[in-house]
Amino acid sequence: MDRSGRPGADDMRRLILGPSPSYTRRQVAEAAGVPQDLAARVWRALGFATLADDVVAFTDADLAALNRIRDLLDEGLLDERTVIRMARALGRTTARLAQWQAEIMIETLLDPQGRPSDDDLARAMETVTRLLPDFEQTLLHVWRSQLAAAASRLTALADAGDEPVPTRPDLAVGFADLVSFTRVSRELDELALADLIESFESRASDVIAAHDGRLVKTLGDEVLFTAADPPTAAAIALDLVDELRPRGEGPDVRIGLAYGPVLPVMGDVFGTTVNLAARLTSMARPGTIVTDDGMAEGLAGAAGTDLLKLRRRPARGLGVVQPYVLRRADPARRRTQREEKE
Repeated sequence: MDRSGRPGADDMRRLILGPSPSYTRRQVAEAAGVPQDLAARVWRALGFATLADDVVAFTDADLAALNRIRDLLDEGLLDERTVIRMARALGRTTARLAQWQAEIMIETLLDPQGRPSDDDLARAMETVTRLLPDFEQTLLHVWRSQLAAAASRLTALADAGDEPVPTRPDLAVGFADLVSFTRVSRELDELALADLIESFESRASDVIAAHDGRLVKTLGDEVLFTAADPPTAAAIALDLVDELRPRGEGPDVRIGLAYGPVLPVMGDVFGTTVNLAARLTSMARPGTIVTDDGMAEGLAGAAGTDLLKLRRRPARGLGVVQPYVLRRADPARRRTQREEKE
């Protein structure tokens, strides 16, 4: 606390991290028996700034983390390159998670429009003290569950192909894009815009998860997702259009779907299939879904879907493509078509 007894940033840091730092970066590396350059690379990969040699900024917990890394290297379980890649994955993901959770808690516990009182800050710290152990345990449980799901997906892809490790697995890729987002964003104040983005991302995330798809990333007015096969991707897209249909005011959504080989890198996906899904999104009208011929072939005979073949058209950087509009099947229309054939 400062001289007035008001809780401050240092108090919150101690509350979350525990005892004050007691090592410089050189001391913590020497104590762990880790080369200075490797320790520096690990901290940078985790997303932490490079500090001067004489700055005391590392704790016993940091020393324990470096000890674990040294043991992994000594036992040959991981090499240095893998350690750095894993550290970077951990750092990037947890940095966003921590920022997101902190913003939610500040919005919940403090008035963002005014300066918090001493009592407000004290109450916030009490709440963090109470919630921190539960958050920590929940984080570990969710991480294990997500790791199990990711490992199961990759194992299934490996079993289905000729290669022992799927370097370019076939996946359905989808982009869901808010229409006229730039215009709408200019008409909203900051809080309303934040609410729009959070609502879009949360509703899209729920639909994708419900069908066992994977939300790869969000880009404000756009979400990128993947699914194991065309029927699953179609179910996600159709439900997204229904769920994200404007309720009074607000932008509509359009979706592009493509099926084919993708390159998974650092949790993201790349390749021609991803680019094609993006191009198809730009072809879609508000409230519609446009697919490529790979999706159309994978949906042939699938229950609950109809495909309308459009004229071939050029897609920037990809040549001429054959798009289709994906819709829910209309039982009445299909019944009429059967009767006409008879």
